[in-house]
Amino acid sequence: MHLELESAIDDVVEKNAERWQAVTGRSALADGRFFYGVQTTRVFCRPSCASRLPRRENVEFFETTEAARSAGYRACKRCRPESSAPKDVRVEALVEACRLLCLEESMQTRDVAAAVGLSASYFQRSFKRHLGVTPQQYRRRVLAERGRDALGQTGSVTESIYKAGYASSSRFYEGVGQELGMKPSVAKAGAPGEVIHYALAECSLGHVVIAWTHRGVCLVGLADSPGELAGQLEQRFPKASLDEAEQVEWTGAVVRAVEIATPIDIPIDIRGTAFQERVWQALRDIPAGETRTYSEIAKTLGTPSAARAVAGACGANSLAVLVPCHRVVRADGGLAGYRWGADRKRELLRREARHAQSDE
Repeated sequence: MHLELESAIDDVVEKNAERWQAVTGRSALADGRFFYGVQTTRVFCRPSCASRLPRRENVEFFETTEAARSAGYRACKRCRPESSAPKDVRVEALVEACRLLCLEESMQTRDVAAAVGLSASYFQRSFKRHLGVTPQQYRRRVLAERGRDALGQTGSVTESIYKAGYASSSRFYEGVGQELGMKPSVAKAGAPGEVIHYALAECSLGHVVIAWTHRGVCLVGLADSPGELAGQLEQRFPKASLDEAEQVEWTGAVVRAVEIATPIDIPIDIRGTAFQERVWQALRDIPAGETRTYSEIAKTLGTPSAARAVAGACGANSLAVLVPCHRVVRADGGLAGYRWGADRKRELLRREARHAQSDE
């Protein structure tokens, strides 16, 4: 009996030593597994609490919050041990912050941070880490996209300004103009002044269309027939002026990239959300002959939980080969989706891998 008691005491001592190590390391992984109370303040906390570290002799551990309460402790107001896990609290705060940022243009970042109960500096860092953009970049994108949509739904540009949530017409023209690449009044009319040049060509993967504006290439599509390519072009630019041109140097460069997997560097004119543009740049940074998973791209961007958003950005890409979304695969190595067909994706990867090996 005596030996059993000694063994039980040793187990408690060992367990408490591990718990204290988790507290000193502010381990979020230990949250919910136990709680610790500080005898001098009569406050109990979760292991990851950022409060000043107490002395070990002033700490006792509890299995549950109810046990801590029964021992006469009150909950810490900083780490809120009786609420959801810190990760859930942060997520809830960021969701609410996104809602507030979408309400109106005049609300400042510090006001949003205060409204969700976070310091301005922590809020700024956390927002950027989880969403990939700053709060104001997020707001500008949302307002610009809302303004673009409002142009097609309201009777005037002025009405669109206030429907989108802009505080002034100058900010509306600045935001929507940058997003659309043209004046809002021109966009409202269906972009009749925007000229899209395009050329069709054949390649070993079928047929290819390349379209460009004065800013750069805005569409590269692959299909089994020229008719399908025409549909892609019209769907992408339904009201622009389409001008079929002779095959130009850019057309040949795209075809060569398809045929022999050679990298090309030509100006592009592709617009998306701030997050999409970061994903597209990350895709262009993947060396030919290599692949990345959606999760790996998300981690590269500093947003490890955004794998599904990365997949969405890949699906929104309109520049086959130039923005190589074919280099992204599932975690199990599967090809996943590809808007120009899984067989084309498989063949592009095979060619790039072969070309990379020949260069070694």
